[in-house]
Amino acid sequence: MTAVAGADGGLRCPWALSTPDYVAYHDTEWGRPVHGDDALYERLCLEAFQSGLSWLTILRRREGFRKAFSSFEIAKVAAFDASDAERLLADEGIIRNRAKIAATLANAKVLAGWEPGELDALIWSHAPEPGRAPRSIADVPAVTAESTALSKDLKKAGIRFVGPTTAYALMQACGLVNDHLAACVSRETAAPPRA
Repeated sequence: MTAVAGADGGLRCPWALSTPDYVAYHDTEWGRPVHGDDALYERLCLEAFQSGLSWLTILRRREGFRKAFSSFEIAKVAAFDASDAERLLADEGIIRNRAKIAATLANAKVLAGWEPGELDALIWSHAPEPGRAPRSIADVPAVTAESTALSKDLKKAGIRFVGPTTAYALMQACGLVNDHLAACVSRETAAPPRA
């Protein structure tokens, strides 16, 4: 499937047109570079929570997630204890999955021991050189050698719930790769991953 015209006539990646929430996310966030340890921790967590679910489910609960997880500030989440884990399991504003909540808290504890900028550097070290723009959805991979390596390095460092598919979704969302289709109106406004 190639780029499809939206309500404004602009061509977009077909997945972006089913709801206004998706259009806004596609047009203003997806594929744009994200830096900063807390910001990348948030995206890493949300991609893990999305596993097995629609991204729209996560997108519509993002503010609930931010409230529940102290805006994904690594230092604050690292201080969460067992009572916080129970609170999160009862929070209807998030996805109440015990394994995903446990991974989010464990990952914060790991990352709290890292140097500032270390998570950002590790993730961005896996950004591939810009490639040819995909012409259709069939040209967009679910996993790449780079996402497999990123997943492996994160796991080796103690980060949980980040397989190669989740790592690639993170790379797409955070602008390490630009998978907007060639004809998509957002292709040129999503900055290339490397200067």
